[in-house]
Order: sequence, then C-alpha cells, then structure tokens
Amino acid sequence: MTKELQKDIIKWDIKSWSKALSYWESHLEWDKIQNGLELGGHEGGLSLWLALKGKNIVCSDLKDVQKTAEKLHLRYDITSLITYQDIDATDIPYENHFDVIVFKSIIGGIGRNDNYQIQHKVFNEIYKALKPGGKLLFAENLIASPFHQFLRKRFVKWGTDWRYVSVKEIEEFLIDFSSYKIKTTGVLATFGRNENQRNLLSSMDEFLLNKICPDKWKYISYGIAVK
Repeated sequence: MTKELQKDIIKWDIKSWSKALSYWESHLEWDKIQNGLELGGHEGGLSLWLALKGKNIVCSDLKDVQKTAEKLHLRYDITSLITYQDIDATDIPYENHFDVIVFKSIIGGIGRNDNYQIQHKVFNEIYKALKPGGKLLFAENLIASPFHQFLRKRFVKWGTDWRYVSVKEIEEFLIDFSSYKIKTTGVLATFGRNENQRNLLSSMDEFLLNKICPDKWKYISYGIAVK
C-alpha cells in the first residue's frame, strides 16, 4: 500500500491508526467477503479501502455523506462499487445483510455527555445488520491515561463532551458476538503537532512504549468481532 493511499484511508495519525488496517488485512478471508458497510464514513476512507478490494460497499454517515466522500472515490475510479446512504449508527436499517461492517473513531462522539447505553446500542445494531458469521472491523479511541484525559479536556474542543471508552467497555459492547480479538496501540503519537511529529512518536511507541505500557494507557483499540 502506498503512503498516499494509506493517508487517504486513515487521514490523521496515520502510522498509529494504520495498525488496524494491517491487522484486518491479515486476519480476514477476503474471498468470502462480497459486501460491506462503513459507518461514520464522512470522508469515505474505509469505503475506499474495501472498494479497492473489489467489494460492494455502502458508505454511510448521518447526513450528506455523498457530498463529503464521493470526491475521494472518484479520484480512485471506484464509485461503481460504492453506494451512499445516510445512516444513523444507532438505527441501522438492515438485518442479516452485510459480510463486513467497519468503523473508525465514531463511538466516543456518539456517546457524548456520558451516554454509555447509546454506545452499546450501536454494537447491537451492527450485530443485527451482519450476516451470521459476518465480521465487525473496529478501531476506536480509548480513554487512555490520566495524562491523555487531562490534555484532551484542556486542548481538544470536544474533549469534555466525548465519552472515550475503555477496553473493558468494548468487551461489554461485544458480548453478543461469538468471538472477538481486541488489540491496543499508541501512547505518545497523539501528542504530535503535525504528521511528521506523530510519525516519529509512533515509532517510539512501536519500539518501546507499546511493549511496556499497560493497555489502559494506550489511546487506540482495534480488532475484529465475529457474529
């Protein structure tokens, strides 16, 4: 995968979040996947990734997703494989339909103002919309360390509103799935002021901090759950 494509898929803090892509790439039987759904696909990066594999994809967000995502897909000439639909992740209008559903960094925003129940509802809706044996590919922001929490509240405009989740809560959200694997990564990279700094800090995370720091200090969780 080229650096340009990786950037178009991940958008920000690319080196850290792309660990989810690498994991998904190597843990799926791609010949068994025909269709998929991206939730929260405002910029359409994960829809692009799946369409480039020849899969039929619904790219969705709360509203106007075609206006925000189609330009990227046109650049790669894969719009014939993508349809656009405004979908609320807490009320997915499909049942036993998708081989794969994917999202990145949407649960914290959905849970604004400490709404755990609505976050859990998203996973219930995903479970409903997947075919038996279908896969959820997830990558989400974790609550992370007290230092992360302090800096978010001070310097991130949504830092006091989002409900960042813990690994334990993700396990609770996935309770109905037949199996799941959860991975964690990222300690320092999020503090970079630009992408070059984040790349450097991500290398430090990979070399040492991911190995010695507990999961509860890391800020990214990713994995696969099977219906």
